[in-house]
Amino acid sequence: MAETSYVRSAMLAPQKPPASETGAVHWVRANLLSSWGNIALTILSVYVIYVIVATIGPWFYRSVWTAGSLEECRQIIAETWGEGKRGACFAVIAERWQQILFGFYPKELYWRPTLTLVLMLVALGPILFSWVPKQILWFSITFPAVAFWLLWGGSVWLPVMILVGFASGFAAFRVISNVNGLAGALSAALVPVLWWVFLCNPAAELVQSVLPIGLVELGSDQFGGFLLSTVIGVSGITFSLPLGILLALGRQSDLLIVKSFCVAFIEGFRGVPLITLLFVASLLLNYFLPPGTTFDVILRVIIMVTIFSAAYMAEVIRGGLAALPRGQYEAADALGLDYWKAQRLIIMPQALKVSIPGIVGNFIGLFKDTTLVSFISLSDPMQLVSAIRANQEWNGIYWELFIFVGLLFFIFCFSMSRYSMYLENKLKTDHH
Repeated sequence: MAETSYVRSAMLAPQKPPASETGAVHWVRANLLSSWGNIALTILSVYVIYVIVATIGPWFYRSVWTAGSLEECRQIIAETWGEGKRGACFAVIAERWQQILFGFYPKELYWRPTLTLVLMLVALGPILFSWVPKQILWFSITFPAVAFWLLWGGSVWLPVMILVGFASGFAAFRVISNVNGLAGALSAALVPVLWWVFLCNPAAELVQSVLPIGLVELGSDQFGGFLLSTVIGVSGITFSLPLGILLALGRQSDLLIVKSFCVAFIEGFRGVPLITLLFVASLLLNYFLPPGTTFDVILRVIIMVTIFSAAYMAEVIRGGLAALPRGQYEAADALGLDYWKAQRLIIMPQALKVSIPGIVGNFIGLFKDTTLVSFISLSDPMQLVSAIRANQEWNGIYWELFIFVGLLFFIFCFSMSRYSMYLENKLKTDHH
């Protein structure tokens, strides 16, 4: 039988796709030149980028990194590039970066905040990444007390006794919740408070008198710069998330008292500007404390920032809880799980997954809002920038300091944003 000419008798070998359909050429055609409108926008964007680079590029290119004053910077630029030329004077960063990072912390004790930062990264490892050994979680739990002792100094037994308060609350919850769940939850909150108010300091002083261990004690007036912003920001982030979860669950509770308290708490703190709460922490809180009581101003600010952030966090998490279908709750009931097991194993993991963008957005906003403490006379990075600019040697400098501070804030916030994207991709269960 003769073969027909239009029927292929052998398969062709695979060929490479056209160059216009792969690689950079394809990307440019698809994203920049796909239509006349895109072509016009691309040309306009290239022109704007050219103008920006042509204007700012020489300023960076002529930068000076070694000088003792702004006047000396200008002289170096004039001698090198000619009169009338302008350039960046990053010498102020080379000379004052320690002040911007550590504030007024003693130079001989810089090792303490540096060690705290390293330990913080270690403590965050098992929380943020699944490949880190989970045995480190015990250190993660105790890290806040370790950080407090390293940064402020004093007796080591005070943070130890603070941890004992948390342990006593956990023990009370485990014992009493077997009889009554609500009573167990109340005891978990009440027992630590009673310990901290009445027994924590006497117990720490007693053990210190027998076994004195401590570091040089520092006051809050020696904190400043990014050290201060990081302490307030990380503390607020760490404590506002669990508090926000409890408030979100309390707002959905069937118990009228619990629900009313959580609603009043959330709406009350969301309706008040953060700067007002900071003034309350700085000026008014002492009026409500017993006479002679000293309460560190940074700790007061951390408490207010945490409460403020937790109110917003509760609404973000409540949105995640509302996004879950009713069948998830019914499935937990069908498995015979009690309320707390259902929340821990089924409901809350899914709600937190849905809420990741909102949670990280709150964290980023909280970290940037730490600059508001300058209004209550705490030396955040922006206030230190103002102090450096007021110095006679650097009077008149402007952009260099703000670029450095902005870059540091960007690194921190961008890292949180990228981690949230990593976590969303890791937890993604739909592969459409």
